[in-house]
Amino acid sequence: MEFISAKTIISGYVENSPWFGNNYNMNIYKGCCHGCIYCDSRSECYRIDNFDTVRAKKDALALINKELKSKKRKGVIGTGAMSDPYNPFEKEYSLTRGALELINMHGFGVSIITKSDLIKRDIDILKKIKSHSPVLVKITVTTCDDELCTKIEPNVVVASKRFSAIKELSDNGIFAGVLLMPVLPFLEDNEENINGIINLAHESGAKFIYPAFGVTLRQNQRDWYFKKLDENFPGIKQKYIGQYKNDYECKSKRAKELWKVFKRECDNFGILYKMEDIINAYKKGYEDDQLSMF
Repeated sequence: MEFISAKTIISGYVENSPWFGNNYNMNIYKGCCHGCIYCDSRSECYRIDNFDTVRAKKDALALINKELKSKKRKGVIGTGAMSDPYNPFEKEYSLTRGALELINMHGFGVSIITKSDLIKRDIDILKKIKSHSPVLVKITVTTCDDELCTKIEPNVVVASKRFSAIKELSDNGIFAGVLLMPVLPFLEDNEENINGIINLAHESGAKFIYPAFGVTLRQNQRDWYFKKLDENFPGIKQKYIGQYKNDYECKSKRAKELWKVFKRECDNFGILYKMEDIINAYKKGYEDDQLSMF
């Protein structure tokens, strides 16, 4: 892993963000070695060279501590949007754990996206944060088939271990659920997969599932994706070209049908799936406490 200079790590305050109610964004790491074939962060617009090389920001914890001290408004700090905060190097360097300790110390909440079960290590700190501020954990799952998972997301734990992590988080009172995106056309957009994920989510105590029935492709991300399709799923690339040409949004042609199945099963199990409901549920009870901190 490499270390790179950074002047700032935590973004400015955003009121009522539509993306899970995050007020701030934090990326300690740059790049990712999970190797997911569909990753949008490979796109040229993000200007991340050698994306598979993980880099950490120098003096990250000192910088985060300084920035949190200077924030005039408390809120929820999102992390994991650009690179997974629980990459393999986190086991050694514990930068995400250190950041969570600072978030707890300064009285902020946190919203995490990850594909790794390493997050279980930090349940103790997440419980401390939860005692005063909202905590949300979104674990990405795109398939319930571990064998397919190893081809689509080759360098991270399989789906079954992610569901085990959700169960452990939920058993410890952490508001956790599934980020069901992308759902890859021609590979994952079938009722068997969607029903399988919902059933496993329910068994794991997931509070929510937030879906997107399709994938977005742009710039060099498309080239990488097509290369991996040729390597692992011969013939599928031609289906994409025939169906979507150079479209940015490759929405599953079965999206409406899958949505009906998805909605019915989630309603049956009492699993949330609307963004507004998810935000209201994990922030419930903290509004007055947060206001009193301003």
